[in-house]
Amino acid sequence: MTRVATGAILLFMVALAGIEAGRQDIDHDVLRLPTEVSNFFRNNNNNKNKNDKNDNGVDSTGTRWAVLIAGSNGYWNYRHQADVCHAYQILKKGGLKDENIIVFMYDDIANDIENPRPGIIINNPKGEDVYKGVPKDYTGEQVTAGNFFNVILGNKTGLTGGSGKVVNSGPNDHIFIYYTDHGGPGILGMPTSPYIYADDLVDVLKKKHASGTYKSLVFYVEACESGSIFEGILPKGLNIYATTASNAVESSWGTYCPGENPGPPEEYDTCLGDLYSVAWMEDSDVHNLQTETLHQQYQLVKDRTGKRNNGYGSHVMQYGDVPLSKDSLFVYMGTNPANDNYTFMDNNALRQPSKAVNQRDADLLHFWHKYRKAPEGSPRKMEAQKQFVEMMSHRLHLDQSIKFIGRLLFGIDKASEVLSTVRPAGQPLVDDWDCLKTLVRTFETHCGSLSQYGMKHMRSLANLCNAGIRKEKMAEASVQACATVPSNPWSSLKKGFSA
Repeated sequence: MTRVATGAILLFMVALAGIEAGRQDIDHDVLRLPTEVSNFFRNNNNNKNKNDKNDNGVDSTGTRWAVLIAGSNGYWNYRHQADVCHAYQILKKGGLKDENIIVFMYDDIANDIENPRPGIIINNPKGEDVYKGVPKDYTGEQVTAGNFFNVILGNKTGLTGGSGKVVNSGPNDHIFIYYTDHGGPGILGMPTSPYIYADDLVDVLKKKHASGTYKSLVFYVEACESGSIFEGILPKGLNIYATTASNAVESSWGTYCPGENPGPPEEYDTCLGDLYSVAWMEDSDVHNLQTETLHQQYQLVKDRTGKRNNGYGSHVMQYGDVPLSKDSLFVYMGTNPANDNYTFMDNNALRQPSKAVNQRDADLLHFWHKYRKAPEGSPRKMEAQKQFVEMMSHRLHLDQSIKFIGRLLFGIDKASEVLSTVRPAGQPLVDDWDCLKTLVRTFETHCGSLSQYGMKHMRSLANLCNAGIRKEKMAEASVQACATVPSNPWSSLKKGFSA
């Protein structure tokens, strides 16, 4: 065996051990919400604003709108588009019209050569095809932060490509937004550049509120450190209720992954869904959403997604105008008539997966299983090995570069403390968001793209801004830290800067 091949296999084994260590073993099979709590929220909801609601619990003059966005591409990120397609099916069965559902997804996995069921996407090991019928409003290079923002604002003139559909809502309407992808402190990933920064997103939500074009808005976010998108930034009083898959300092988790129980069908080498997302959607699949509140779903999803005794999992969080959580899910998602007799109170048990995989390691898990199952000496096996080694090289480069920059700027003794500092709860990630974006561009100019993995280092870059570091010093340190940049797709700036 050559020295290169031996090194590659060692990298495989080290990384695989890390992935296996990062799995989540979940002990309980059943979740139950206490009857007293359910009755409290049901009674409270039924007594509220009776004059403003029709018999179904929704404003008689209001319209439901939904924006669904998968922020990734690539077959190894299968789960994000599967999540969005599943969400569409729930809303469609709930009675929302296609003209009121706007879908963003790269649309590259259903017919990817890696997909064992061409033209079909599943979000559950035994699930049905969720891809069929999904509108392709914004696909490929049209999935941009700018288009996303303009769709929310109802600004057709600001769009670049796509179907032209926007949230053309009125003052009595209700809006549901669901985002799923990789993230990092203060940032949400996109398949195109630039990424979505928390300050820009919240500014858009403030503008939407100022326009008086909705009555209430619910925002579900699946991403690592997704709590940082709203922590200390989203003010109360906008009639916005948001929940996130994790708090501001931890990862979120993929589920139905190879090696889990239940896992995907044998022919799949990728995770089918994300833990928080699957939790809210599988709950919505089976219940009468007229009788279940946002708060009840939040509690159930929080329990199913939460950390266990082994230390893995994430803390589902809520932000904004929390009293809105007393609204029924029906106000935002409608309800499937087939579930009329299947209420949250009658049956609130959901089976949990045995394990979960850290979002940031799901791609490595895919490459490993692809390598493991490919015939010895085959082009497929060599391709999987190349993908794995390139990703490991990219990760090592980023981790070492950020650490080196910290030492150059603050010295060996103080660097670690500065880079890893977490601000108290209630404070935003950074005081000067423009500084953060400038440092991101400066770093990427000299050290290559952060890409989906590198978003984990956004807190370190924010801390540099909070410590007074500006562009000139960052450029000097980056030049010294990054004498070379790996020549692989992950480090390439071909797609542009993240900011």
